[in-house]
Amino acid sequence: MNWILLLLAGIFEIGWPLGLKLSQTNASFKVWGLIISVISMAVSGYLLWLAQKTIPIGTAYAVWTGIGAVGTLTVGIFLFNDSSSIWRMLSVFLIVTGIIGLKVFH
Repeated sequence: MNWILLLLAGIFEIGWPLGLKLSQTNASFKVWGLIISVISMAVSGYLLWLAQKTIPIGTAYAVWTGIGAVGTLTVGIFLFNDSSSIWRMLSVFLIVTGIIGLKVFH
């Protein structure tokens, strides 16, 4: 169950940079983007706190930030036309491999 909470925490971790970006790029979404950011931060932090009850802190933090980083990069590519060069994709692959390794060898 705590791994599911950690996965959800990582997904909410994507919400706060997305909200900040939306508040910068869309004037009519400025306030809502900031609200999304604050709520996402709070929910993500709370879920991480819950998950760390049985998952070691280093593992939980690395997985949480990894999910957030990969998810945010993916959102950037699809919604904001960020670069999807081969080197960025290789780097994302390495992060995902590390996340899987932390789960498997937990």
